[in-house]
Amino acid sequence: MANHSPVRARPLIRSTHVPSDGTLAGIAALGVGGLLLGAVNALSGGRLGVPCLLHATTGLDCPLCGTTRMVAALLHGDLTGALRYNAPVLLGGVVVGYLWLSWVLERFGVRLLPRPSLSARSRAALIPVLVTLGLVFMVVRNLPWPPFAALYA
Repeated sequence: MANHSPVRARPLIRSTHVPSDGTLAGIAALGVGGLLLGAVNALSGGRLGVPCLLHATTGLDCPLCGTTRMVAALLHGDLTGALRYNAPVLLGGVVVGYLWLSWVLERFGVRLLPRPSLSARSRAALIPVLVTLGLVFMVVRNLPWPPFAALYA
């Protein structure tokens, strides 16, 4: 007789990869540094900030141009102004902030927040896709006619 033992289904185990403490601290330091820079910019009336080398030499806005003013607008509660200065960086900041919070909460065993699970292929494509999107945004935001002129920081 043939052995007809039942096939066991593998339990669904969520990947709980959490970045190292150093990486989490680095992300936190970047976030705090950005908030401090935005606060200095807001308190100085926009006189102090980080000058963009590309903008200073060519007059073109890079994908990060407007980020300091975006943070300053957020600190004033002006979400519309923040979106106008640099919507992609604002969206990226929200995503990174959410992921950071979910990792920290998981690290301390407080709560598991849902997060996307990327395949190895998707993870490998993430950086090239983000760089390409940043370059496309840079080109589009420097086009001189409407509606693209509204993206100029």
